[in-house]
Amino acid sequence: MTFTATGLCSRALVKLGADSISSFEEETTEAHIAEQLYDPTLNALLASYPWRFALSQVSLARLATTPATEYQYAYALPKDCVRILSAGSSVRSSGLIYRLFQNQLHCNQENVILTYIARPDESTFPPFFTQALISRLAAEFCLPLTESTTRTDYLRKIAEEDLKTARLIDSQQIIPRAFQDFSLIEVRS
Repeated sequence: MTFTATGLCSRALVKLGADSISSFEEETTEAHIAEQLYDPTLNALLASYPWRFALSQVSLARLATTPATEYQYAYALPKDCVRILSAGSSVRSSGLIYRLFQNQLHCNQENVILTYIARPDESTFPPFFTQALISRLAAEFCLPLTESTTRTDYLRKIAEEDLKTARLIDSQQIIPRAFQDFSLIEVRS
């Protein structure tokens, strides 16, 4: 089943015991709170872990301006970038020394490959992430809607458990990475 932003918020509101919504434009407290908290909650959850379904890799476009710092080149970050995982050259996609400054990546490399967590469309979220997001949203919505700290704490515990489960499932979807440049292994060769 695919979801939209309002559909995910509606499920979270139902989990909380509140009235569901069909649009963020509704003149209800639930719609107003959902609209205010949805984007920050989703972005924080995406940034909290290197989710496989949200991984993206792109060659960055160099900007015409030169940084005023010790770096030679400036690159624009992708608009959907939530978290940078690594940056590298065209030969290797990691290991680049860089600095982030005002939504730009500054470095001394002419060609940059960026590996990052992108913000995908809600319709592409896998079920395990959808469940974790719904639980997290319910916990975030709880205090403003119910003013119950006890209930909020309970929902946060459920959200943490759902997040652990989602991370476990996501981590099982790839082959574990081998050590790279590990000096102890190189000495034994």
